[in-house]
Amino acid sequence: MTTPDTASSLPMDPPAAASPRRQGHAGDAGSSSNTGHAGHAGNSRKRIRVIDAVILLGALAGVAGIALGLLAPSRAGMAAGVVIAYAGFCAAVIGRHRQRHARAGQLSEARDGATVVAYASQSGFAEQLALQTAQALQDAGVPAQLLSFDQLEAGRLAHCRQALFVVSTTGEGDAPDSASGFARRLTAAAGAGGLGELRYGILALGDRSYANYCAFGHALSAWMQRQHAQALFDMVEVDNGDAGALRHWQNHLSALCGGAEIADWEKPRYADWRLHERRLLNPGSPGAPAFHLALVPAAVGQGAPSWQAGDIAEIGPRLAPSEVARVLAKLSLDGDTAVRCDGASTTLAQALATRIVLPDPHLAALDGVTPQRLVDTLPPLPHREYSIASLPGDGQLDLLVRQTRHDDGRLGLASGWLTAHAQPGAGIALRIRTNRGFHPPADDRPLILIGNGTGLAGLRAHLKARAVAGHHRNWLLFGERTAEHDAFHHVELAAWQANGVLQRLDLVYSRDGGPLRYVQDAVRASAGALREWIEAGAAIYVCGSLKGMAGGVNAALADVLGEEALLRLGEQGRYRRDVY
Repeated sequence: MTTPDTASSLPMDPPAAASPRRQGHAGDAGSSSNTGHAGHAGNSRKRIRVIDAVILLGALAGVAGIALGLLAPSRAGMAAGVVIAYAGFCAAVIGRHRQRHARAGQLSEARDGATVVAYASQSGFAEQLALQTAQALQDAGVPAQLLSFDQLEAGRLAHCRQALFVVSTTGEGDAPDSASGFARRLTAAAGAGGLGELRYGILALGDRSYANYCAFGHALSAWMQRQHAQALFDMVEVDNGDAGALRHWQNHLSALCGGAEIADWEKPRYADWRLHERRLLNPGSPGAPAFHLALVPAAVGQGAPSWQAGDIAEIGPRLAPSEVARVLAKLSLDGDTAVRCDGASTTLAQALATRIVLPDPHLAALDGVTPQRLVDTLPPLPHREYSIASLPGDGQLDLLVRQTRHDDGRLGLASGWLTAHAQPGAGIALRIRTNRGFHPPADDRPLILIGNGTGLAGLRAHLKARAVAGHHRNWLLFGERTAEHDAFHHVELAAWQANGVLQRLDLVYSRDGGPLRYVQDAVRASAGALREWIEAGAAIYVCGSLKGMAGGVNAALADVLGEEALLRLGEQGRYRRDVY
């Protein structure tokens, strides 16, 4: 287990003269509505269209040159064909490069209420990911402004409501060159009140083989917390471009966009599993139905893959059969038609179940295309993430899934697939993602587990791991709606308490009218005992909903332990969260 770097401040450098900035990057977002901005936006769009045309013409010229080189009867003709092909492909490559910069320029223009996407990049990878992030937000209808750290004016962040940071670490824990002086500028902008109105998220790039892994990301996170900014979610660490961590970042982007279906930048390589068991845990609850699910590998005799407590199941969802039937009827296609999808032979209906369905006006434009072309055109559905609630030794992979519904009554994409549409024995596309930031302590230190709702899944896996290891100083604080209907896995919890695996169990039910309504209330009510456990070396693990619970628990812990003490626990790896 890697302990986060203990840097508590951002790089500071001597005061320097203000560097020139491009117009549109400075000052308040309120200046974005002027005529000049509209002109710049129009020019950017025209420039992108011109570049797109250059790329297309370059590619066509390249293909024409190859054809001429192959078919020309003379050496001179062949040579001319080679020259044309080379020139055409060079034009296409240069066009692609300029296209990327033109799109970045368009996204860098100020917009009212935009989410700032700021990057600190040394080699260009962080810039690329920031561009993809900003574009994903824009495509989902969330205005975004893309800025490098050296373009991030102090006043811009001070007046910003939401920001995402994509930052790399260079050398032995250094910040990229573009981030030099960042802390000095922003500390002045934050003023005495800090950045209490700012909500932020951090994607930290690093290399785990270095001692100070993701050091600049950790320093930025600590600085944001000291400025009282509010974390949208815990920092996402990316080790050498790990695709799983980037998919986790995209999962957060989808949540920020109201559950928008953002296609994975790199599709996960799913394994085949089967739905072995599904059981409703809370019949009669005032809340949405919650289900216990058990999955097993599809191959007979195949042992369960290895994972640890804290790891994540990435699920490849499928559309509801009724939605697939609607699309087939709209396009007058036969669902039994044989097609190729993701390298395998299947039927058109099965393939469409794995694809993002375009809105009806765009879908109508595909009327008349071949079934194979339709499958190739539609992007794959994005994955969804769930905390694993079991260990490999259990012989199955358990999940705890809350069924969600949209305002129009439709079931959520993944929860609908897992809790309603998939029948027992159905195939489930699943990939296990290592989540080192929520792995259990390597020693027998005391463990305080805090969560609510389906967050019990991740905490249950930790309790199972502690029971197997013989580490019995564990304390669970858990909140739900009612004791009568929402006491998830209560028999198992009672057994752990009886045999000593759980030294203390605090259950809080918000609808039962007791003195304590929420789990954060239980934290405050147990302040003295909590401080004793921390002094004894305990670690705190929190799992559950980001909205409400995570922030409330963090505030309660800060009240009980002090803000600086809580920050130190995070830096020491003794305060970890898996919230969503």
